[in-house]
Amino acid sequence: QVQLVESGGGLVQAGGSLRLSCAASGSILSISAMAWFRRAPGKQREWVAAISNGGVTNYADSLKGRFTISRDNAKNTVYLQMNSLEPEDTAVYYCAAGRYSSDTYYGFDYWGQGTQVTVSS
Repeated sequence: QVQLVESGGGLVQAGGSLRLSCAASGSILSISAMAWFRRAPGKQREWVAAISNGGVTNYADSLKGRFTISRDNAKNTVYLQMNSLEPEDTAVYYCAAGRYSSDTYYGFDYWGQGTQVTVSS
C-alpha cells in the first residue's frame, strides 16, 4: 500500500500562484510515477501532469507553461507549481501514484484525499 497526503491548496486571486505538495509513504518502491489530477465542479476528473521516477514529465496541453511538476526523491514528495492561476483552475486537486514504462503512464491505483484550490476573479 502507498499512502499519499496532499497539501498546499487554498484560496488565491486570479493571476496568483500556489504550490501543491504530495508526500508519499508506504510501499513506494512499487511505484514509478506520480501524477496530479483535478476535478472541477460539475466536470469529470482531468489529468494535469505526471512525472516518472527518472524525472520524465508530461503535461496536459492546456496547462503547459503555467504548471510545473517536480519531485524531491529524498523526501518522497511531488510538487505542482501553479502560476498565472485562472478561475477555471478551481478544482479539487488529487495526487496519484502509479507506474511508468515505455513512455506510458498507467496503473494509478493509489490516490490522496485531495486538496481544494479556489481561484477568485
